[in-house]
Amino acid sequence: MASQRLMDAVVDTTACDREPIHIPGAIQPHGLLLIADVQSLSVVAGAGALEERLSPAWLGADLSDLLDQDVAALIGDSAGPVGAIVAQPVVTAGGERLDVAIHRSDRHWLVELEPSAEQPLGAAAVVSRLDGFAVTFERASDLDALCARAASAFRQLTGFDRVMVYRFLDDDAGRVVAEDRDPKLGTFLNHHFPASDIPRQARALYIRNRARAIPTVDYTPAPIRPADYAGLDLSDIGIRSVSPIHLRYMVNMGVQASASISIVKDGLLWGLIACHHDTPKLLPPDVRASAATLASGLARQIRAKEEAETYRERLRLRAAEDAVLPKLAGDGGMADAMRRSRDDLMRMLDADGFAWVHRGGVDCTGHCPPADLLRTLSAWVQGGVEPVMTRELGRLRPDLVDHAGSASGMIAMPLADDGATLMWFRIEQVEEVEWAGNPHKQGVTPGEQLTPRASFETWTEQVRGRSRRWTMEEMEAAHRLRRAFHDAHRSRQLRDLNAQLMRTLADKDAALAQKDLLMKEVDHRVQNSLQLVSAFLAMQARAAGPGEVAEQLTEAQARLSAVALVHRRLYRDDQIGSVDLSRYLEELAGDMKASIGDEWASRMHTDLAPVLIPTDRAVAVGLVMTELVINATKYAYDGGVGPIAIILEQHRNRLRLIVADEGRGKSGDKAGFGSRMMGAMVGKLDGEIAFVDNAPGLRAILTAPIAAG
Repeated sequence: MASQRLMDAVVDTTACDREPIHIPGAIQPHGLLLIADVQSLSVVAGAGALEERLSPAWLGADLSDLLDQDVAALIGDSAGPVGAIVAQPVVTAGGERLDVAIHRSDRHWLVELEPSAEQPLGAAAVVSRLDGFAVTFERASDLDALCARAASAFRQLTGFDRVMVYRFLDDDAGRVVAEDRDPKLGTFLNHHFPASDIPRQARALYIRNRARAIPTVDYTPAPIRPADYAGLDLSDIGIRSVSPIHLRYMVNMGVQASASISIVKDGLLWGLIACHHDTPKLLPPDVRASAATLASGLARQIRAKEEAETYRERLRLRAAEDAVLPKLAGDGGMADAMRRSRDDLMRMLDADGFAWVHRGGVDCTGHCPPADLLRTLSAWVQGGVEPVMTRELGRLRPDLVDHAGSASGMIAMPLADDGATLMWFRIEQVEEVEWAGNPHKQGVTPGEQLTPRASFETWTEQVRGRSRRWTMEEMEAAHRLRRAFHDAHRSRQLRDLNAQLMRTLADKDAALAQKDLLMKEVDHRVQNSLQLVSAFLAMQARAAGPGEVAEQLTEAQARLSAVALVHRRLYRDDQIGSVDLSRYLEELAGDMKASIGDEWASRMHTDLAPVLIPTDRAVAVGLVMTELVINATKYAYDGGVGPIAIILEQHRNRLRLIVADEGRGKSGDKAGFGSRMMGAMVGKLDGEIAFVDNAPGLRAILTAPIAAG
């Protein structure tokens, strides 16, 4: 049934986001849980049918005696941070064989026991099978083919009736991009699921616990005994009882057993392998471990395919630029250059229409709005300095909603040199989005019990007013084009000046020399002023001697370096609207190395991915990095010197800056000027900063959108 997007007001269902699913206080009854004191290894609590399946005297017993193996030695042999310690299987008095996994919490060891597979997979068989799947992944031609092969591979590995590759979108909704299923089942391929179907805290657990299974949805949870221990964090426990809302959700889908394996790329949740079965089905620990390993290999192949796609797009755009640039630099004025290149410019950015609005009029080709609206758009764009990019022009300019057929998507680029505007348009692309159920009927009234969706019948939504999505590579190409037009404008000016040079050579040389001298003098004076302030701070620090005052002055000097670096970058680069953040941070780190001394400089390492970012946001990120590095040098090593790693990553439209040390870890917040400034910068970026254990040391992670929202 086709339908327009519903706008009914409903109460926010983010109550699901606040459900404490990591502390359910119970487990699934097919397994057993033992909770032992971290020092004495005596069992203080547990869950499941322990008396019947393990020992009637389990409470207070020694963990080694219950498991019939030296647990202390097993724990001592495990070095470094691990997800779980796998012990030898336990054979109970009743002949049941149980696989054992031991996890560490704050003050306890958590031991989960699950029924072993009837025919456990041997190590050689597992390696051979995973290697075969990896080969098929490598031979996939593109991302779609890779996901299709992954769905088939995971179904072979797990034996479930339906296996789907589920990808998270930018708005946290999800889409089934590949599926392998029993022909008797209906399909969810290409169906969308709203973000509320997988709450935020569930997505966080999917990164931490990467393979989970529900052998049957019709189970009765086995509570932790004694009840005093019901509040323990069970995030790492595979047999943890799941939310009743989720169980009802699965029942509504007609699923009796399920499993999910996380696809984690660069530390972020890219998607899930979702497995459904029509009857109860146990997924043994060895198969889950194999599936998690295969998912890690899949994530690496996804990254390779996405990077290859980006690389091909950049090559295409570079080739198109090579065809356009000679036409811009040819003889004649701007009008001649546009006549020669406008068709190439339109094809370069895969646009449906192209317009050039200038002082003399409006020239356009392809699908464009009327000339009067083009002039209005040009005046609007000329009010800023940055290009405007959107796939929903009607949201930015409601007066253009009726022209979505010719202008739903737009890149508009002001050319300050010529007082003109270049505009690329994409026509409306009406989308028929298939949802698994109506995503707009999920609200609840105040006081009503929160329940999951009951219908997963295909529901089609017609989305209007959007064009094909512009890519970051196309936006980057638009920035380069602006520089090319600027260079072409300067070239034309130089040709005009050369014509005048034949008559007034002396006057021209004097004017050029005066211009160059003025620019150099301005830069020289600004740099001298910054150097003078930096030197004054250094003198004051030395005069103050060791202590808090000297440290604050040194910090101020480091922050001044970030400001000085911004000025140098803006002076030498005509692209002042955006910068390569990796280049900026690398140079900023170099300045910091020079200021903090050779001993620290040799221990500071960077791993920075190229990220194109607006200049003002780059400054804020640089100040946050400066503050984090200063804090690490002050507090991480108690006055000593140690390694500091600076890492920059990009995931879709977000960046992640990591500053990690191997020192003593977080030991309390220092609420000084730097902390307040860093908080202000993070807020300006509309980002989040988290401090996590680096095992050893502290790992500070800044996550923020690349562009302002």
